[in-house]
Amino acid sequence: MDVIGVIPARYGSVRFEGKLLADLLGKPVIQHVWENALKARTLNDLVVACDDDRIYKAVVEFGGKAVMTAKGHASGTERILEVVSDLDVKVVVNIQGDEPLVHPSMIDDVAYFLLNNPDMPVATISKRIEHEEEIPDANVVKVVTDKKGHALYFSRWPIPFVRDEEPGMRIHYKHIGLYAYTKDFLFTYKNLPPSKLEKFEKLEQLRVLENGYPIKVIETKHETIGVDTREDLEKVRQYLNMKAKM
Repeated sequence: MDVIGVIPARYGSVRFEGKLLADLLGKPVIQHVWENALKARTLNDLVVACDDDRIYKAVVEFGGKAVMTAKGHASGTERILEVVSDLDVKVVVNIQGDEPLVHPSMIDDVAYFLLNNPDMPVATISKRIEHEEEIPDANVVKVVTDKKGHALYFSRWPIPFVRDEEPGMRIHYKHIGLYAYTKDFLFTYKNLPPSKLEKFEKLEQLRVLENGYPIKVIETKHETIGVDTREDLEKVRQYLNMKAKM
């Protein structure tokens, strides 16, 4: 098998418990993620990695494929590793369960890249920020890259900082937390201790950079809205209603 998509699905959330099961236009949030991911052309298989019977039941009821995983995982990456450890697969795509607007082309872009560049361990997605208020927002992670599109740094701070600002210089990119990994690198990652920068920023991907591994960042034109709060859920609902009227 070339590519598997895994949606790590945790019931608990400090800011919005059970958000993956919250109603969004008649469907739970996790169903929107599943249906969008299922449209990706690269995926040979797709599975939801659950930590709670309520999520497992909901996924099975709408016709999705779900597996139960241990509750004690510290991250979605660890949960994914439990699912794929015994599988013969080249590329694993981590699809966030709280991103109901995820576009299938994002999945295809990162998967295709790793299949065609097997020396690269990780690929992820960015989007140019179009709304000024997102730049200082610590909940919107920013990313800067080199000329080859490799990540230089991820931060909750507005990077790059433009000291002598001129018209057109406020160009920032937000990180969309969808990742593709080679299966081999997942085992490498598992054995890397949490890094200093990761602890400072509370950003797991900095562990990869701080240990010297490259991350390819691919730009998308598609907007996403992650559901971290009930307010986010309402933003997604409004966005989908507006799109339906177009």
